[in-house]
Amino acid sequence: MAKNDEKKPKSGAYGAEQISVLEGLDPVRKRPGMYIGSTGPEGLFHLLREIVDNCFDEAMAGHADQISITLLPDDTIAVTDNGRGIPVEKHPKTKVSALETVLTVLHAGGKFGGEDSGYKISGGLHGVGASVVNALSERLEAIVERDGGMYKQEYSRGKPKGDVKKVGTSKNHGTTIIFKPDPEIFKEGTRFDYQRVLDHYRQQCYLTKGIKLIATDEREKGQHDAYAFYFEGGVESYVRHLNHKKQPKHENIFFVERQVDKSEISIGLQYTDDYTETLYAFTNNIINPEGGTHVQGFRAALTRVLNTYARNKGYLKEKDDNLSGEDVREGLTAVISVRYPEPQFEGQTKGKLGTPEVRGATESVMGDALATFLEEHPKDAEAIIGKCVLAQRARAAARAARDTVLRKGALEGMTLPGKLADCSNRDPQVSELFIVEGDSAGGSAKMGRNRDTQAILPLRGKILNVERARLDKMLSSEQIKNLVIALGTNIGEMFDMAKLRYHKVVIMTDADVDGAHIRTLLLTLFYRYFPELIHKGHVYIAQPPLFRVAKGKNVRYAFSEAERDMFVEEFAKLKEEKANAKRKAKGEVTEDESTEEGADGEESPEGETKIAGVSIQRYKGLGEMNADQLWETTMDPGTRVMKQVTALDAEKANEILDVLMGSEVAPRKKFIQTNAKHVKNLDI
Repeated sequence: MAKNDEKKPKSGAYGAEQISVLEGLDPVRKRPGMYIGSTGPEGLFHLLREIVDNCFDEAMAGHADQISITLLPDDTIAVTDNGRGIPVEKHPKTKVSALETVLTVLHAGGKFGGEDSGYKISGGLHGVGASVVNALSERLEAIVERDGGMYKQEYSRGKPKGDVKKVGTSKNHGTTIIFKPDPEIFKEGTRFDYQRVLDHYRQQCYLTKGIKLIATDEREKGQHDAYAFYFEGGVESYVRHLNHKKQPKHENIFFVERQVDKSEISIGLQYTDDYTETLYAFTNNIINPEGGTHVQGFRAALTRVLNTYARNKGYLKEKDDNLSGEDVREGLTAVISVRYPEPQFEGQTKGKLGTPEVRGATESVMGDALATFLEEHPKDAEAIIGKCVLAQRARAAARAARDTVLRKGALEGMTLPGKLADCSNRDPQVSELFIVEGDSAGGSAKMGRNRDTQAILPLRGKILNVERARLDKMLSSEQIKNLVIALGTNIGEMFDMAKLRYHKVVIMTDADVDGAHIRTLLLTLFYRYFPELIHKGHVYIAQPPLFRVAKGKNVRYAFSEAERDMFVEEFAKLKEEKANAKRKAKGEVTEDESTEEGADGEESPEGETKIAGVSIQRYKGLGEMNADQLWETTMDPGTRVMKQVTALDAEKANEILDVLMGSEVAPRKKFIQTNAKHVKNLDI
């Protein structure tokens, strides 16, 4: 018996046979999120970026000047460049063609050999782009034109369907990749957002001047929507584009393009009458939303040169303080583009450049060029310094206002706002702040909440529109002051993310026009003065239901008219089935049953509508909901629906806020007229 027992596999056995080895592109299909971030819309767009980035790398290397992106039927997309064409001869190590190697082997490409490689400067550093796209595509076709021939190879989910074949001759050169994302991987859908394609690659063309990109949407039968982008001015043109809806403070755009050692640096800037900074930084055409060493060098030079000029020309007297970094950044629109071989990034997303050498090079180029620009353009210099000095005075007033807020808090033992019903838990990671509209909704929310983890801050009416207000004016608003104290982070130059008291900040307003307006005002406040809350994913929008649909004790909550109609139909069928079952039990013939509990559209005494005996209540305000209903539908973590606020496209977010909340009426009127037809169920 003992010997037989030894032969049996032990429970929980762990040996060599339990170790899985994934070969080829199998790891990509097994864990796609490791390579493209997600399998939602972001990951889908990432596939396109990987292929098109290779085209731009050819352009930056000086081998291509035209790229085309075509959205084809069946969610297929084709990308073509007129570069050198991927080599097709046999690779000495893999013993298959170089084309197949690039498309099937991770970390294979022409970007690893430094200055002896195919690319001195490139956005892709890891050589996984094309192979990952191939692995996550239902089908992929590669067509290469080079050395007088045309070559083709097809793949299915990363596996070659045959060898590379010469299918003809060609006098052209370049590469075409046609791929269809795999619906087994992208379960949310494989349809590309054409507008996002246009917005992203317009930006890329600004950064790579002299390249022509044609984007075409041929998905709808009989329609052919095409755009062509070509910008000779590069970064200077990009700054002009960013400011086209703003009021510039000076006529000439500062622009410099220079190479220092290994760094190719392009910088453009112009001041506007805005109160916030708009800065985009790129390394090898990859956006760095968290900045990095190039931004540090730029800001150091900007502050130093403007202070030196202001002192020398008498704009700042001996008794005056120097302009701070915050002063010289108010109203600034700037684009910094650096190209550097093998840059170092902090983190997987390449969000922050870490290469130390780039800081010194950027500071040197920026300092010399800006000093020359100010001397050569005295009117522009006067406008820039005037803007910065005005910002300095406003900052002093804002500091006094902020200190008043903090001093008041200190005198009161850091007492939180009286309207705030705080939670008992002091762990920010589990704490939630619900910002609600009005005392009525606030009362329901306070009664229905989880007191341990959920805090409620009611707002009285609409807060100040901060798009056109400086910090000192903002802090004179009691509503905003209460919110700043409740968040705990402080604001402006004293902002400290580590002191955030709630890791979920939830905007919970009524489902009507006023509620939408209040939500927009709050989002403007967060985006302009607490942007890190949005970028770190701490801001949410609650989704209260629009309808309560009830039949006896059966209750459903509907978030749209379609969902309401579905529930009404569901209850009506249940009623009919019960009636038929009763008749069948009695041996009666089944007939259509008339409405027992009120005719269609009959108003009940409580103001509810009854359709076929089904009670329907339309919620126009959160205050109309009982505390238990508000908890069940909107606040209970187990059942609620919330939208997380993100700003993936900072340029687009800036533009839409400027249109909706800025002082110019004409762009807002045009926006309303253009989008009015999309509005449903408008409550007036």
